Amino acid sequence: MNDKDKNCGLTAALSSLLAGLVFGLGLIAAGMTDPMKVRAFLDLAGAWDPSLALVMGAAIAVGLPATLIARRRGRSWSGAPIEWPQSNAIDARLIGGGVLFGIGWGLAGLCPGPALVALGSGWGEAAIFVAAMLGGMALHALLDRPR
Repeated sequence: MNDKDKNCGLTAALSSLLAGLVFGLGLIAAGMTDPMKVRAFLDLAGAWDPSLALVMGAAIAVGLPATLIARRRGRSWSGAPIEWPQSNAIDARLIGGGVLFGIGWGLAGLCPGPALVALGSGWGEAAIFVAAMLGGMALHALLDRPR
């Protein structure tokens, strides 16, 4: 490995670290790591808290133009090619996965990203969610592998 390759690897690692830190701090600031705030957002018939809708709207406002630019470029900032999904089919697996995700989000008040941030910030109860998430991922890998 030459020095240029080492520098590219270090740059990619530092960029990933910085992006992860900014994302995690944003999740904390937005309240996405607080299960009670998430449940209040999902409680449309009760004491609904619409503030997370603003967070989602802001994420779309930033993410949509960035995605359009990335599609035109075809490469990441580091120069690596971007691999876009080839399928846009809406099938039973996609719908089932979305329903399962939504049920888990409603019951736990967490989804994977905020759960990892909560765990990293020292909230021990997030460990239960993360362990269950990893178990579900392992079960999926076991059941979905080619026969």
